[in-house]
Amino acid sequence: MRLLTLACFVVVGCAAARRAPAQDRMPPIPADKLTQAQRTAVSEFEAARSAALSGPFVPLLRSPEVMSRARAMGDYLRFKSTLPPRLSEFTILLAARRWTQQYEWNVHEPLARKAGLRPDIITAVAEGRRPATMSDDEEALYGLIEAVQANRGVDDATYARAVSRLGEPGVIDAIGITGYYSMLAMVMNTARTALPEGMRPLLAPLPQ
Repeated sequence: MRLLTLACFVVVGCAAARRAPAQDRMPPIPADKLTQAQRTAVSEFEAARSAALSGPFVPLLRSPEVMSRARAMGDYLRFKSTLPPRLSEFTILLAARRWTQQYEWNVHEPLARKAGLRPDIITAVAEGRRPATMSDDEEALYGLIEAVQANRGVDDATYARAVSRLGEPGVIDAIGITGYYSMLAMVMNTARTALPEGMRPLLAPLPQ
């Protein structure tokens, strides 16, 4: 009887643990605990972005050199790439969906809508489906990113179509955006970065 009671306690305890909200493993570092290198990285971030440190850059600050170099790459890939914002944000959403990264999706889903990505495409990506109807450049981009993520490479036909629609610089920028936002997603998934207050998870887990 005692063993049965203990087993029930363990099962209930495990279930409760699964229901409990995940704890942010790397929350903001108090200002008085920052090293000089971290303070410099924060100042450079705020000067470059005209914004306070947030999202993936909070855990990344544990390695200020990595954070600063990641921010510099993001300055180009997010704001200055050869892709129009509609395709750039589409690429970011594909990365966020691949990693079920709630913060990334919450931030970039409204930006994708504002940039002109159709709601039905956004819904399909959120649900893990191939969008039924896309423009030629969206088809080329989707095929490129799906191929490289699923197959770790790109077949000749998919590559040729991507180059014809996006150009070689666009292909490189699309892959760069995918890699960059995948890295940020891995950081936040590892750190369990919390969503800002008022935001809720919008992505359901993908089937394993």
